[in-house]
Amino acid sequence: MSSTWGHNLKLSIFGESHSRGIGIVIDGVPAGTVIDFPQLLSFMARRSSKGGKLDTPRLEKDFPQIQSGLLPDPDCPDRLIACGTPICALIENTNTQSKDYDQLRSVARPGHADYTGYVRYHGCNDIRGGGHFSGRLTAPLCFAGAIAKQYLAARGIEIGAHIASVGSIKDQSFDPVSLSADTLRGMGQKFFPVLDDAAGEQMQELISQRREQLDSVGGTIECAATGLPAGIGDPMFDCVESKIASLTFGIPAVKGVQFGLGFSFAELSGSQANDPFCMQDGNVRTATNNNGGILGGITNGMPLLFSAVIKPTPSISQSQRTVNFRTGEEVTLSITGRHDPCIVRRAVPCIESAAAIALMDLVLGSKEVQ
Repeated sequence: MSSTWGHNLKLSIFGESHSRGIGIVIDGVPAGTVIDFPQLLSFMARRSSKGGKLDTPRLEKDFPQIQSGLLPDPDCPDRLIACGTPICALIENTNTQSKDYDQLRSVARPGHADYTGYVRYHGCNDIRGGGHFSGRLTAPLCFAGAIAKQYLAARGIEIGAHIASVGSIKDQSFDPVSLSADTLRGMGQKFFPVLDDAAGEQMQELISQRREQLDSVGGTIECAATGLPAGIGDPMFDCVESKIASLTFGIPAVKGVQFGLGFSFAELSGSQANDPFCMQDGNVRTATNNNGGILGGITNGMPLLFSAVIKPTPSISQSQRTVNFRTGEEVTLSITGRHDPCIVRRAVPCIESAAAIALMDLVLGSKEVQ
């Protein structure tokens, strides 16, 4: 099924934006894995809307109801212990307004999957809130991501991300050579995770302006992992890049992923692009990190870095040209409902989750990390 992923760590996401609930089944979490539940909830809360001028007015608690696979630690009520069997969590949808989507059964919203979903599923797709295509489905992804992040952190691997840009406003970049785990953890403590708070204020201003203009804006997210040893991953189809990219592209609104310098390599010569090897404290390192910590699809021990592009929220209140795909008539559509003027802030933990799940899958199959 298209919503099932993984080799060593397998997950299946189910539900729709306006169904009774959404959820996930995770298979492969080793027995005895300890999960700090308040920390898990705190991570998931980063994805949730906070209302106001930056987020959608749709507020959901996103509390994961554990159905199986995790038991309370008898010595600590805040901790859960993995049983080694499939973990299932259900998240209820409690704040839906399905009537907002009645007209979309035959009229395609520009930038959305209404038309392609109609064609692919012969008109049987759930259009309410975007159905299974909705960003709402990233809530269970973040549940899995929270587990993966804790599993990796226990092995010295830290994952974090920040808003690299909104519109044309850019944040500073992570230090590709000397990035610290503390910097990554610090991003998770911020409501608006940026390295340069002044740039973050400008980004928030721009988002508010786009909302007032009945419009939206996109941006980019830079994600990194520290503590990864050299030797994780395999060439070609099980490479680190392909694993991370496959999950990242499963996040609605992601339209591009690049590792290290990515598309900027096209402007460089080999002498500029190559990362010279050196020795540091008895370990093989590279003096620069243009390749983002990956060579031949395998980690080289440097910080792993990649970026994802998030397109502007397609649901905007301005009138737009479209078609009635049942009648073939060209019409004008004014979208109603509750939508984010910018998805980027809430997508940061989703990108972290994609990275964490992919890396946990690779680590479980690696002899480099036990």
